Amino acid sequence: MKLATVTIAILSVFVFLVSGSVARPVLAQQAELVVADFDTGDKPNNVGGDFGSWDKDPNDTTQGCKMTFEQADALGDAAGYSIRLDYDVDSANPAYNGYWMKLNGLDASQYNTLNFYVKGDEAKGFTKRLKIEMKDASNKPSSFILSGITGEWQKFSIPFEKFRAIQDWKTINEFVVVFDDINSDPKVGSVLLDQVTFSAE
Repeated sequence: MKLATVTIAILSVFVFLVSGSVARPVLAQQAELVVADFDTGDKPNNVGGDFGSWDKDPNDTTQGCKMTFEQADALGDAAGYSIRLDYDVDSANPAYNGYWMKLNGLDASQYNTLNFYVKGDEAKGFTKRLKIEMKDASNKPSSFILSGITGEWQKFSIPFEKFRAIQDWKTINEFVVVFDDINSDPKVGSVLLDQVTFSAE
């Protein structure tokens, strides 16, 4: 009987330790939601949403934005991808364009920070400033001007409170990057985007 009791105790400790080791990464995953890591080199994003580039006026050939997949991962994964955004807002007409990504009414209420990695292409030139927009169920954009982009990968973290027009984060429909003839300097260039996440900080 003593041997059986000891065996049960040892098994109980083993189960506890194994269960503990399994539980830790689950908690870590709950603290950060990967919205898009682009590592498949294809659509959709990690939450099932479509994405692509957009133009103010597709018929105006003096401006535009083109999205492509780039085998350059922000976290150094040799098999991973990011997306490249080649933009042009150098036009005699009012110019703006960029990138959109659907979030399909995602409930982000348990998080408080938007994160992503950005770098500029030094060979093609790049803007140091971007307009970032989030849209909730109303589909009205709430904007934040991001600055400090360099030719190296950097992680940018924007608290939800900076998107002042969004009152309820339970239904988030879209993430948008905007290049425009006011904030983008130079007006023609290329930036890379990767690892879009929501986190609880």
